[in-house]
Amino acid sequence: PPPRKQVKTNSWENMLTSYQSVAKKDADFMTLCQSLQVIDAVCDRAWTIWKAVQASVDKVLDTQKRLWAACLFVAVIDLEVASFTFTQILKAVDLNVKQFLGLLKKMDVNLDTISTKVNSAVTRLEKKYDVSRALYQRFEKCVGISGKEILRSCWTMFLLAKGRALQMEDDLVISFHLMVCVLEFFIRRCPPSLLQPLYQSVISTAQSPPTRTSRRNQSKAKPRQAPPEVDVQLLETLCKENDCSVEEVKSVYQTSFSAFLDSMSLSGTRDLPQATDLSKQYEELYFKSRDFDSRLFLDNDETLLTPKVEPMPVERTPRKNLPEDVVLIPPQTPVRAAMNSIAQLRVDLITSGDQPSSNLAVYFKNCTVDPTEEVLQRVESLGLLFSQRFGQAVGPRCVGLGKQRFTLGIRLYYRVMESMLKSEEKRLSVQNFSKLLNDSTFHTSLLACALEVVMATYGGSTFKNGGYSNGGVPVETDLCFPWILDVFQLTAFDFYKVIESFIKAEPSLSKDIVKHLERCEHLIMETIAWREVGHTATLKDRLYLSPVRPSSRTLPAPESTAPPSSQPSAPAPHQTPRHPKSNSLSLFYKKLYRLAYMRLKMLYTQLLTSHPELEPIMWTLFQHTLQNEYELMRDRHLDQLMMSAMYAICKVKNVDLRFKTIVTAYKNMPNTNQETFKHVLIREGQYDSIIVFYNLVFMQKLKTNILQYASPRPPTLSPIPHIPRSPYKFPNSPLRVPGSNNVYISPMKSPTRMSPVMTPRTRILVSIGESFGTSDKFQKINAMVNSSDRSLKRSLDMSSAPKPLKRLRFDVEGQDEADESKPGEESRLIQKLAEIGSTRTRMQEQKMKDDAESEKDKP
Repeated sequence: PPPRKQVKTNSWENMLTSYQSVAKKDADFMTLCQSLQVIDAVCDRAWTIWKAVQASVDKVLDTQKRLWAACLFVAVIDLEVASFTFTQILKAVDLNVKQFLGLLKKMDVNLDTISTKVNSAVTRLEKKYDVSRALYQRFEKCVGISGKEILRSCWTMFLLAKGRALQMEDDLVISFHLMVCVLEFFIRRCPPSLLQPLYQSVISTAQSPPTRTSRRNQSKAKPRQAPPEVDVQLLETLCKENDCSVEEVKSVYQTSFSAFLDSMSLSGTRDLPQATDLSKQYEELYFKSRDFDSRLFLDNDETLLTPKVEPMPVERTPRKNLPEDVVLIPPQTPVRAAMNSIAQLRVDLITSGDQPSSNLAVYFKNCTVDPTEEVLQRVESLGLLFSQRFGQAVGPRCVGLGKQRFTLGIRLYYRVMESMLKSEEKRLSVQNFSKLLNDSTFHTSLLACALEVVMATYGGSTFKNGGYSNGGVPVETDLCFPWILDVFQLTAFDFYKVIESFIKAEPSLSKDIVKHLERCEHLIMETIAWREVGHTATLKDRLYLSPVRPSSRTLPAPESTAPPSSQPSAPAPHQTPRHPKSNSLSLFYKKLYRLAYMRLKMLYTQLLTSHPELEPIMWTLFQHTLQNEYELMRDRHLDQLMMSAMYAICKVKNVDLRFKTIVTAYKNMPNTNQETFKHVLIREGQYDSIIVFYNLVFMQKLKTNILQYASPRPPTLSPIPHIPRSPYKFPNSPLRVPGSNNVYISPMKSPTRMSPVMTPRTRILVSIGESFGTSDKFQKINAMVNSSDRSLKRSLDMSSAPKPLKRLRFDVEGQDEADESKPGEESRLIQKLAEIGSTRTRMQEQKMKDDAESEKDKP
């Protein structure tokens, strides 16, 4: 990386230059700089930024002073100098966190105001604020103490512990577990009069006085033991009240929190720490980090307030025409949602072990080469590696937490593997899966996928959205995908191959987790599979996925052709050369073309609906680039080629569309970040904006092809990819009955499945009528919907038949995708539902006749 920028402020030359530039600055701007005590270099840089953007920003909605403050913030980050804190600049211009960050985004009108360094700092600030806000909201509800000063000390001590004990302060779950530890510490030492009744009773039970000893036996009495470091009963009560795992909180207490108490000299003491001492020590952390002062949450400070936003709703059956007395479920806070997701995962895996089940053991023994020993050895070595890397990322004292999460991942890994093998046995009528079960890459990929589910459950469905080093490689600052690939030295392509089979083999996955895995799949296709890794391989060998031999120049065309099976892929990094068969690559490119077209269609709809004739032409150029100039994807992003193709066709067709307009619309698309258009590889080691990439790379490579679209005989248009509905449907969602707007059915859930939606007070019981028959008919319908046809069960709308899982997605020979579904599955279900409706109609008609006859019989 380049050397840190040196800011010189004491030379006569710099002083003269600074004086001359200051003379041209606005007096109010200089007053703001002086109030924030910024050095001249920052002042000059901020003024330069202001001059570059002042003509393009709205100075009515955002006053000059606030825009100046944003310029100063950008200058401080870019120059890497210690200056004001984030809270200080917010107070200087009367803005809260969200308002200021929104202002920064609006300032980037020319796409070069906010650097990748600033964008990374803003992303970190925003995530830390969101986590701190969620934690404080939970703190208010669960603290259990009424004394104002003690509350302030408790919150401040938590902030201090979080800053010192955790390397990742924005980890919501671990931070909340640490908060529970701090609450236990304070509640145990508070006067009972300040505690809620629940904690009063727990404390009184734990601290009941010892029985009196007679004087005669006093000399024989044993000395009273020192109070235990943690009140287990109180900690368990706190965990129960907050729906968190006692095991995990105890682990945090015994490691990170105990070490913090030792550093504060608070271990073994019955006294509460002094509020002034805590505040003083926290201020050292605050001024070192130079972000926001989280103590201000206690004062409802304006800088930390945000407009109220509806929290995420709990997934529920459509509420049309509900009775008035139905009690609706309150929305979940971020902490509550996280705790519920973790608890649900633990419940789902409660019957799964961290060793192969007896069924798996049979599959292993049926193999030509028994893989049992290698499987167990691999799990053990990867477990040690995972825990070590987890500790490096979160904190050295959090290795135990890493082991706990790995154990959950192992249980899910064995469970999904068994489900996959049962499905394959049923499909193929064989029990010997020696080739698959002795494939180390398959096992590592499957385990990585299981761990990604666990990590996403604990950390939320988040991804790396920035934090690029000068070399263009994402900096590891969290546990977000693709962190697990780096831990296991696993290629993105191999991980990609198990995702679809994993989802279909595990119906208990929540909607959020299914979406997360689908997003992982998209990220791999968009960029991760095309990154360079390692330091010794050649450029071609360092590609995660080089689809054909170097001698070949073309890739599969969309939907129509596939690469011959004689052309294997280049070796993946970090392992011996492997040659994925054509079916895996064909499926990869089929999905890649679909994703590419959907992204292009989405952007096109925002910008060029008045030019419908351009869409197929843009797609043809985009697809040609992916098929014939695939090396342009190396260390780049799919969307970079998409935007370049759109701009190129508009230029050659004389349609007025500026690149700035394209990027502005692109920022409004889902799953985008600024790095995509601000940090594009130009040549090895050099990065610049998307515009520079277009001029120096894309246009130079494709100039001849682009100009053909202006000729009287343009190239033949590429076929539009067929876009089927996503195979990843959600088992918890109700299925709409065809032809009805308000009739839904849901698969019968396992009795061990937690239900945050239906409770005895909110469940609506519907009686169809006793004359319908016994409950066997209902069970048959449930069995049909809840059958092994996972895609049928996940279908949100049964207007078309979904595709069943026909084979594992991992280097299997033969057909690479189930293109045909079993006939009649949908029709039989619809027929059954129609029978219910017909029976119901006959019952109503019969009831009307009976009522009419009874009226006639009346005197």
